[in-house]
Amino acid sequence: MATAPELPCYAATTFDAAQAIVRQSCSPLGMEWVPLAKAGRRILAGDAVARIDSPRRDSAAMDGFAIRSVDLISDLARLVLQGESAAGGGQPLPLRPGAAMRISTGAPMPVGADRVVMGEHARIDGRFVILPRTSGKPHVRPRASDFAKGTRLLPAGTCIDPRAMMVAAAADIDTLPVWRQPRLRVLTNGDELVPPGSAAPDIDTIPDSLSEALLLMARQWGAKPMGSQRSRDRMDEFRAKAMSALEETDLLVIAGGASHGHRDMARAAFAPLGLRLAFAGVAMKPGKPLWYGRIGCTHVLGLPGNPTAAMTTARLFLAPMICALSGAGFDHALQWSLRRLLHDAPSGSDRDQFLCATGESAGNGVSIIKRQEASAQMMLAQADLLVERLAHCASMEAGSEVRCLRF
Repeated sequence: MATAPELPCYAATTFDAAQAIVRQSCSPLGMEWVPLAKAGRRILAGDAVARIDSPRRDSAAMDGFAIRSVDLISDLARLVLQGESAAGGGQPLPLRPGAAMRISTGAPMPVGADRVVMGEHARIDGRFVILPRTSGKPHVRPRASDFAKGTRLLPAGTCIDPRAMMVAAAADIDTLPVWRQPRLRVLTNGDELVPPGSAAPDIDTIPDSLSEALLLMARQWGAKPMGSQRSRDRMDEFRAKAMSALEETDLLVIAGGASHGHRDMARAAFAPLGLRLAFAGVAMKPGKPLWYGRIGCTHVLGLPGNPTAAMTTARLFLAPMICALSGAGFDHALQWSLRRLLHDAPSGSDRDQFLCATGESAGNGVSIIKRQEASAQMMLAQADLLVERLAHCASMEAGSEVRCLRF
């Protein structure tokens, strides 16, 4: 297994220090070339450069008639019809003086023509076309007026969204250099956990609500989900599944087991595999049991087992880790904004708090959900924001500004 630089080890740390450690430890994975059709939502590792001019010839910007401006010598010019130029039909013959050529949008302009008169302004009279004098736009797209061959169209670091993909395709680019997506697996543990849909017959079981949610979050932020595994609370079983999960994995997420002993078991199971802890415990609420380390080059993130605590810490740590490893940058997932409280808020606790909240559908207001429990799950269906309250902060009145993160 590949080795990685030693990480400093902390027994526990502040939220800001924990984020700084993870930010420093996560850098983009290797570059790879992928077909354009597979590049969606990937991050460019190099520039995308145009392979052709656009447009490739002087071409018509709309349907109409290609003419020479000098032939519009009267209010109504009577010009001889000389064929047609269509997109994809090749370069037409040069336009003769006193002639007009029917032309469609995107079709090449005949040599000698410098203007297109819109079709709705024309009147056909047998072999002739009657056109009014015009001093408006020529409606011609000069060669390379959009971009020229060799132009850097998309700089490294660009996320390939539909607009960027269209530009790359227009530039005749069929493959792109992108940062590799982090391969992510989820490992949960707990005797009580069963797959969703199988808990109803046994009151002593609980549906595993975290695995699929974490895989979906990983996919949303740019990872390549490789699946999940569940283990009973047996050290040998957990270690065997951990070893299996580490194969061809860049980021392993551990979740499940709400008691302190379960979390200790996870770290203890990894110790013989070469786990090097960076921190174990963060002064935040919810999410105090959060831990992070490395095994070889694989990043290992231990999340609390309580659902809201797990999803909150995943949003604050897992999402930025994925962005850092996939080339978008750690802070890409941490776009904080200021919103106005719609109600009074009490003073803060002894730890930094990240509270589930709802934003106004119209406006810049935010309401903190009243009942904040780390084990709650229904609250997650309502929350679309996290509100930050720093440790020991003073109470706040309605209308005060708070930092919010899209959940």
